[in-house]
Amino acid sequence: MALSGMRGLAVFISDVRNCQNKEHERLRVDKELGNIRTRFKNEKGMTPYEKKKYVWKMLYIYMLGYDVDFGHMEAVSLISAPKYPEKQVGYIVTSCLLNENHDFLRLAINTVRNDIIGRNETFQCLALTLVGNIGGREFAESLAPDVQKIIISSSCRPLVRKKAALCLLRLFRKNPDVVNVDGWSDRMAQLLDERDLGVLTSSMSLLVALVSNNYDAYWSCLPKCVKVLERLARNQDIPQEYTYYGIPSPWLQVKTMRALQYFPVVEDPSSRKSLFEVLQRILMGTDVVKNVNKNNASHAVLFEALSLVMHLDAEKEMMSQCVALLGKFIAVREPNIRYLGLENMTRMLMVTDLQEIIKRHQAQIITSLKDPDISIRRRALDLLYGMCDVSNAKDIVEELLQYLGTAEFAIREELSLKAAILAEKFAPNLSWYVDVILQLIDKAGDFVSDDIWFRVVQFVTNNEDLQVGNNLVEMNMTCLSFTMTIELQCFIFLSCQPYAAIKVKEYLDKPSIHETLIKVGAYLLGEYSHLLVRRPGCSPREIFNLIHEKLPTVSTSAIPILLSTYAKILMHTQPPDPELQKQVWTIFRKYESCIDVEIQQRAVEYFEMSKKGAALMDILAEMPRFPERQSALIKKAEDTESDTAEQSAIKLRTQQQTSNALVVTDQPPPINGTATVNQLRLVKVPNMSNSDHRSTDQQLTHTDGMLTVVDPELPNSSADLLGDLLGPLAIEGPPATPRDGVPIEDALALATVGEQPNSVQPIGNIAERFNALCLKDSGVLYEDPYVQIGIKAEWRAHQGRLVLFLGNKNIAPLVSVQALTLPPSHLKMELSLVPETIPPRAQVQCPLQVINLRPSRDVAVLNFSYKFSAHVVDVKLRLPAVLSKFLQPILLNTDEFFSQWRSLSGPPLKLQEVIRGVKPLSLIDMANLFYSFNVTVCPGLDPNPNNLVASTTFYSEITQAMLSLIRIETDPADRTQLRMTVASGEPALTFELMEFIKEQLITIPSNPRPPPPVVEPPNIPAVSLSDPVAMLAGLM
Repeated sequence: MALSGMRGLAVFISDVRNCQNKEHERLRVDKELGNIRTRFKNEKGMTPYEKKKYVWKMLYIYMLGYDVDFGHMEAVSLISAPKYPEKQVGYIVTSCLLNENHDFLRLAINTVRNDIIGRNETFQCLALTLVGNIGGREFAESLAPDVQKIIISSSCRPLVRKKAALCLLRLFRKNPDVVNVDGWSDRMAQLLDERDLGVLTSSMSLLVALVSNNYDAYWSCLPKCVKVLERLARNQDIPQEYTYYGIPSPWLQVKTMRALQYFPVVEDPSSRKSLFEVLQRILMGTDVVKNVNKNNASHAVLFEALSLVMHLDAEKEMMSQCVALLGKFIAVREPNIRYLGLENMTRMLMVTDLQEIIKRHQAQIITSLKDPDISIRRRALDLLYGMCDVSNAKDIVEELLQYLGTAEFAIREELSLKAAILAEKFAPNLSWYVDVILQLIDKAGDFVSDDIWFRVVQFVTNNEDLQVGNNLVEMNMTCLSFTMTIELQCFIFLSCQPYAAIKVKEYLDKPSIHETLIKVGAYLLGEYSHLLVRRPGCSPREIFNLIHEKLPTVSTSAIPILLSTYAKILMHTQPPDPELQKQVWTIFRKYESCIDVEIQQRAVEYFEMSKKGAALMDILAEMPRFPERQSALIKKAEDTESDTAEQSAIKLRTQQQTSNALVVTDQPPPINGTATVNQLRLVKVPNMSNSDHRSTDQQLTHTDGMLTVVDPELPNSSADLLGDLLGPLAIEGPPATPRDGVPIEDALALATVGEQPNSVQPIGNIAERFNALCLKDSGVLYEDPYVQIGIKAEWRAHQGRLVLFLGNKNIAPLVSVQALTLPPSHLKMELSLVPETIPPRAQVQCPLQVINLRPSRDVAVLNFSYKFSAHVVDVKLRLPAVLSKFLQPILLNTDEFFSQWRSLSGPPLKLQEVIRGVKPLSLIDMANLFYSFNVTVCPGLDPNPNNLVASTTFYSEITQAMLSLIRIETDPADRTQLRMTVASGEPALTFELMEFIKEQLITIPSNPRPPPPVVEPPNIPAVSLSDPVAMLAGLM
């Protein structure tokens, strides 16, 4: 802005700057505000120059931090000035002084609109800048159509269109309804063909906002985004002004890859191939250079590319390349690159099968724990915490304990908590766990919460029969001679409780230890010191003296524990020691008058109970086992997690590695032992590595909308994750008692699952998503404004491995997450633990194992629920573990086909039916349909060009590999009807496969499934084996 010629404004600014203190400045500002207020009262006598000058002064006063509660009308009136200098002042001051809810803005809407639709490009830019800065619902409703016209107008200059795209972006963020999805999706795709990179960059920012809200409407933009990336990667037609340190428009590259991450999958093979070529070029072409600016730009593109590679779930080779690249970055000297490398490697842990590759960089990650930058140390700690498992837990925990001694205070609490969790989750034996926690308490001291030592006490109390590890044996081998005594032999094979008591006694022997360690030692010695009575230095009197020496050093909170320990020692001293009894009684009498109520009560009660002699044994018996429950340490880690959403997701993934989860529903089990409709009971989610089932375990299956308890020998039911708002769902129960005289096999195959009146509606058509996943192996199964659930599957023979991706789309966590699968009787499913909380902007992976037992078209149903704010969402989904997933195409020649076809003679192994109401399909389309559900068309077997012959192999645990043959006879004059013959060696497979193909060819209403037709075997006439047509017709 040019202020030349405004001498009064320059003098005022100079006066303010020359004020010696804040009070003088305030006096000068108040004087000027009074002068401006007086001049505005006589507005008719003011020239445009004077009005402009005083409005500039108001803006300067406002920028100094003073309230300006008048003159807004004068600023708004300048917007309608015909000349640029006054109009510029009006737009700038209005956008600074007023917010979107100010009443005066309504007065300027018409003027702003006239400038937007006018032909003066300068005025258009001013108006668009004002609307983009202020936004607001009224501006969005009134001006959005005009802004959209400017974006797609070919007559406007790129400068104006660029501002219009950013303006529409601001309006869309304020009011998403201003963009009509039906009419704007095609225009958005056209904008991505723009050659001007300024307009293209602004349009890409708009696209990112649009697809984040609803990507289904913008699938046409996906190949255009890939082409934009190709253009940038090949540096084609990139102006010099958009090349930053040799990198073609890095900002546009980042925005484009971010937009692609909102699409669940890239389905087009050519686009996917081109996209991976571009990503491969980015991964291979990025290196660390000395120029800081170029480093920042190139690595911004690189790390966004890594995010896209993880989102697309690329091949393992490319994923391994990404991990290797990140491993190189965490070893460079530049701290920013090291930080980003550690953070992205932590995110890589969310990808299946990459943990072993990441472990190769464990040494370098441990080195990062000693980095001078605390943010890098925190990222290294998060990465070590996420990558820890049974194989490397010992090394990682030992490194954390070693680092704990030198770590600064800001990180010690988090470090000690995570070390304790890892020791608990992956302890090879209890002795190692006890050693680690005691070292942790000794080194961390004040930074160890009470939950940690509470957990030690719980483990020691509940594991009295577990043997100690080999480290104790090695420690005592030096004490052994060839004449090993019975006492030493017993010492080597000590159980957990005596071992813990020995270890805490060693720490108490030190002259100075932390109070938390005194609490642990006092409790454990009070409970289990009598088990060490034969060891030298472990008599009751010596144990008492050892603990009593610490009494003067502890705080009031520890004294009650020590008093309990004294009472326990006195109880275990048999025969009684009068001198020891006298000492203990003296201590009890001393604290009978203590001001602390807890200490006073314990002292009085223990003193009275200690007089009861032998009866004291019953009163102060050993503590019973603690009830098993969720670890308080893990819960505390969830509550205190303050890092990024990716780190929280890694924490949840780590909890899933070895868990026997209990999915508990809201309702208790019924009293009479029978389950009613919608009344779920406690279900144990089986561990995938555990094949041992106790006889008392029971499982749940779903039969016609009801849950029943079945024997553990039947296929396992498991907790699954995904929901659907569909009504009729196919749920087949196991063989059970006939109901109302109708056998289960003849009952309804489609059981209705009641819909829940959810206030949150899904995005997109759930039925279409399910049908799409039945024909492909990856995609989105369910999405609403708060959560997105994706799926990726691999199928081999009769087994399937699915990974469910639960993504929280919001900045607040999803809580009360519950999932329960209701598999039909022909499927066996095992799902890992589904966390109760999904952190903000995080994605959690839940592997699901599927085993097919026998042929059936029934599908598994998932009841998925969560809570977000005031919304409770409960949905039901069908899982795409359908019959076609267990088919494998096989191509047969003439001899193979006819030999099998001849051996399958008549029902129920061979079924034939005339089907009417078929969707009109050409033979090519019908063949493609067959290929989509893994059935191969065998060309040349049927000389009639209007017929199709196909084959496939069905896999199940019972039938193993079962060949199935299919023949389709079409009528060229009427494509809506055909005759289909299906044959296989299993009657159930023949019937189910025929019904499955019928469902793909016609629309079947929701009525009872007909029983397999019983047809009399036809008489097969003698035919010539040299005529394939006659042979096939005869075999029909």
